[in-house]
Amino acid sequence: MMVCVTLNVLFLMLSLCSPSFINTENANVQEKLFLSSMGLSSRPKPSHQAPVPSLLWKMFKKSTKQTSTSHSDPCLVSEYGVRGNIVRFIQDQGSLISAPAVHCFNCVRKHLFFNMSVLEDVEQLSFAQLEMKFKQDLAHLGQHVFSVDLYRVLRTMLKGVTHESSRKLLLSQSLGPGAHASVLVNLTDLAESWRKPGKNYGMQLEMQLTHLSNMLQEHAYVKSAQIPELHTSLVVVSLNPLQCRSRRKRSAAYYLPVTPSNVCKPRRLYIDFKDVGWQDWIIAPQGYLANYCHGECPFPLSESLNGTNHAILQTLVHSFDPKGTPQPCCVPIKLSPISMLYYDNNDNVVLRHYEDMVVDECGCR
Repeated sequence: MMVCVTLNVLFLMLSLCSPSFINTENANVQEKLFLSSMGLSSRPKPSHQAPVPSLLWKMFKKSTKQTSTSHSDPCLVSEYGVRGNIVRFIQDQGSLISAPAVHCFNCVRKHLFFNMSVLEDVEQLSFAQLEMKFKQDLAHLGQHVFSVDLYRVLRTMLKGVTHESSRKLLLSQSLGPGAHASVLVNLTDLAESWRKPGKNYGMQLEMQLTHLSNMLQEHAYVKSAQIPELHTSLVVVSLNPLQCRSRRKRSAAYYLPVTPSNVCKPRRLYIDFKDVGWQDWIIAPQGYLANYCHGECPFPLSESLNGTNHAILQTLVHSFDPKGTPQPCCVPIKLSPISMLYYDNNDNVVLRHYEDMVVDECGCR
């Protein structure tokens, strides 16, 4: 009996689950190869498990349902109307600016920075949107208007020192009591420019309160506690064209064919990410039905074994010369994708579509 296993991921899972299957060194090599295919430099070790945005959960559940039931385009993110198979919520790595500003005495100022190097060179940026979300509604503002000014930083500045020539206004917006608790800004072009080495200086955010009675700047000191607490993140949609193909309807992943046990066919294999120690960075799914191919390709090769003309001739020659000519291999000929929700090496939450993760059909090759 000859079995050819072509999926690195299955090789890796089996080796990690069964130490006797292969030595640790080879298992580590296989793990690095698999993580590299996910765009990860090493196995992520989240310093803190950031909450998963509700929209990303909805997108994951939707993609999982579509994978198994439809012919939908796996490389279209309908929520944003753009092409893509990777969605990241990139966390803000900036910090508050403690130095006061002459032009804005009672401002709360913050430096925003989003690391765009998490995108691979092969990825095509389709969409980037900044979300500034207040952690409470704005009803408490009373007789005040809350204003938000967002600037692009054009060059490196001394810490806390602001020169108007070193920044460019992107957004100026006032929010009154009862206003929506989030502000969305399309930053696609700017985010693309940040991908160039040495071009990402981040942004500056200035927030202040103005009284409704005179709409003139109140120069009294405003405590930062009066400014609503703000969470900022950058949602980035990108397309990896190497991992994007037309989706075919799954036909055999859950209903394996009934054939003699020693004949080439898909065999059930459920991979639990906890078994391989990946549960701390893979959010969902907890595991998946991967399956694998196993069995003989006997002579005569029947049509049900999906053999090529080459495989048919090889089995014929094998029947005359079994020692000199091996049987064809039982290999995957049809595979399905899955979607995964996980933390990357920068604690960002990522939703990504992966091709060729589930064995649907096997054949002799």
